[in-house]
Formats: sequence, C-alpha cells, structure tokens
Amino acid sequence: MAKPNYKFAKRQKELAKKKKKEEKKQRKLAKAQEPFDTAEDGEENGEAVEGAVEEDSQDTVDDTAEENKETAS
Repeated sequence: MAKPNYKFAKRQKELAKKKKKEEKKQRKLAKAQEPFDTAEDGEENGEAVEGAVEEDSQDTVDDTAEENKETAS
C-alpha cells in the first residue's frame, strides 16, 4: 500500500488558497474601477458630472443675455 504524500497535498492546498486570494483581489480592483467608468457617460449615481453642470449653467447665462438684449432694444 502506498503512503500519502502530505507535502504534495499541502502544496496543492496552498496554491489553491493563493489562486483564490488573487481572484478576490482582482474582483475588488475591478469593482473599485467601476464607478470611474460610469463617470465618462456623463452621470454617476444619478448625479450630473461637474463639467456637464457648468455647460448647462453657461447655456442659461447665454439665454439670459439674449433676453436682456431683446428687452433693451
């Protein structure tokens, strides 16, 4: 009868743990990167991105300036 190779079993168990830990680390990194990817679409978590707000406020300023010119004439 062959005796068990405990060192081999231990090494395989350590490699499995290391692989699982690395996969978990990759998932966490991917999850951390996810919110930054959505910022490129113009909105993040239902809130407008700062640059988009500035553009909208500039349009409002332009519209107000045009209205003032019309009423002054």
